[in-house]
Amino acid sequence: MKQAIEDFINSKRVAVVGVSRNGKKFGNMIYTELKDRGYQVFPVNPSAQQIDGETCYPDITALKDRIDAVVICVPSTQAEAVMKEAAAVGPRNVWLQQGSETPELVQLGQDLGLNMVSKRCVLMYAPPVRSFHAWHRAFARLFGQL
Repeated sequence: MKQAIEDFINSKRVAVVGVSRNGKKFGNMIYTELKDRGYQVFPVNPSAQQIDGETCYPDITALKDRIDAVVICVPSTQAEAVMKEAAAVGPRNVWLQQGSETPELVQLGQDLGLNMVSKRCVLMYAPPVRSFHAWHRAFARLFGQL
């Protein structure tokens, strides 16, 4: 998993699936934080044309050849379709955010040949790690989980 995390973090063009018009959702936090950390980030939500004044894309198919990685931050019932789109469109680095993953989805990602990260929060790894994510990272390192 270390290599999958490193490959994802080194990707600089990222689609975040699950960005919402409700700015309090975790997908929005990931979108904003990755942008602040220097990533070129594309919000994906089929029900919105714009989020925070930025063009919002209906799916990752609309971003073909523009992204290197995908963060999936939607319910697991929607994540399967996103993973299949990623496999079809081309970004191999997929971060299945906590709350989106199931063992079946992780297996599906592996079967599709995706470079999968799951059971971890992307904000604990995307540099620079700040705020409470830095604390979580320190504890994970302390207990050998990093």
